[in-house]
Amino acid sequence: MNPSGHQSVLILDYGSQYTRLIARRIREQKVFSEIHPSSMPIEEIRRLGPVGIVLSGGPDSVYDEEAQPLTREILDLGVPILAICYGMQLLVHALGGRVSGGGKREYGDAEIDLEPGTRLFEGLSERERVWMSHGDEILELPPGFRITGRSLPGTVAGMESAERGIHGIQFHPEVDHTPGGARLIRNFLYGACGCTGDWTMSGFALEAVEEIRRDVGPEGRVLCGLSGGVDSTVTAVLIHRAVGDRLIPLFVDTGLLRKDEAREVLSRFAGKLHIPVRHRDASDRFLKALAGVAEPEAKRRIIGEIFVRVFEEEALAAGEAGFLGQGTLYPDRIESSPVKGTSHTIKTHHNVGGLPERMKMRLIEPLRDLFKDEVRSLAIELGVDEELVRRHPFPGPGLSVRIPGEITPERVAILQEADAIFIEEIVRAGLYDRIAQAFAVLLPVRTVGVMGDVRTYENVLALRAVETADFMTASWSRLPHELLARVSSRIVNEVRGINRVVYDISNKPPATIEWE
Repeated sequence: MNPSGHQSVLILDYGSQYTRLIARRIREQKVFSEIHPSSMPIEEIRRLGPVGIVLSGGPDSVYDEEAQPLTREILDLGVPILAICYGMQLLVHALGGRVSGGGKREYGDAEIDLEPGTRLFEGLSERERVWMSHGDEILELPPGFRITGRSLPGTVAGMESAERGIHGIQFHPEVDHTPGGARLIRNFLYGACGCTGDWTMSGFALEAVEEIRRDVGPEGRVLCGLSGGVDSTVTAVLIHRAVGDRLIPLFVDTGLLRKDEAREVLSRFAGKLHIPVRHRDASDRFLKALAGVAEPEAKRRIIGEIFVRVFEEEALAAGEAGFLGQGTLYPDRIESSPVKGTSHTIKTHHNVGGLPERMKMRLIEPLRDLFKDEVRSLAIELGVDEELVRRHPFPGPGLSVRIPGEITPERVAILQEADAIFIEEIVRAGLYDRIAQAFAVLLPVRTVGVMGDVRTYENVLALRAVETADFMTASWSRLPHELLARVSSRIVNEVRGINRVVYDISNKPPATIEWE
């Protein structure tokens, strides 16, 4: 949806790992925000007409040959600016201040003293705990700026030019490790930028439906692939509200889904949502093609290629449809966008393996400006079952990434049963919502066991549960030992083919959340 009718804050990305968090924190304050490369032309910035601009942090030093310069014309727009970490150093360097390339390095938790009467820090304590991540140090401020905060070692932690509406901070307000960060961001938005908070999911829903209706027209038909997840479900609901029975929802069963997933998806749409779904069970086709294949990327390619073919076959069978609905989210669009340069490369893995180009269909992507947490809020606004909204993420290639090695129908069935027991016990213990993602992995390893008086030689199952706010980093979940014992006992006793259960206690990084 084109949010041009809303106030917006523009984030210029200099490569910080936290840039997405900045956008999310701004949107949490009911203000729309967009991320663009730091090299965005000034003409484009003027066209967007932001009410505020944020210069993100980044890994560079202002003295690096490859460092992106600050577009000086930004300072002449008369728009309030918040420069964070490297963004602040870049601002100082560009305006005639002095930055040391070998100054006092500060990483991790720190305390800073704030100057009273600073509008950006209104409501904060005189001493605040913050998160630092910088190697360069500001030695001298540009003309017209004053220091608004110092870290305890004495380095400059904040500066401002109140007359020009420019604020700089050396720490990261967007991370949870800076407790007063949300208040600081709100001060910038509502104090400096004059925001009114016009970005809400109820308003977004109405605007999205109207835009879809306008784009599709009075006779257009929309084909929409369903995965059973919240993104594709919300996409289908929005399109259905816009065009009614001219929506053709298609659910392809790959045979690599959770236990009873296909039945639950069809029941959900036919029941409360009142949307008939076209169902294609292609599980035999997928599993036959995967026979004997163990290499992870090869498995992904096979699944993607077959999905494209099946989707094309069903699209032709459903009749002429000029539009393809997809649950593409904002992170999917920005993840492959370069920090340096002006081109925008959109990821193709979300575009069903290149389907739009091959099928000559126009894309309908109503969620393209939303983050995951916003989609969940929108789902509740639309009346989608809360159980689905809270459901843990599930990988696109399905259980194939949770069965290292060769995939067979027997191994898929074993994993489905074991995974269902793990999730059932987590729900019963009241811990499901505390955990961001939990699942089982069937390892290509067999071990000796004893069941009764019989020696066994069966499979090992690994359990994985993590806690995270953004999935960029994750900590293994400290599940109660009693729960793990109960899960292990049930799986070994109820799932034939498993005689040993282990628990993964690896964080991300260094590990990933999924195993493949």
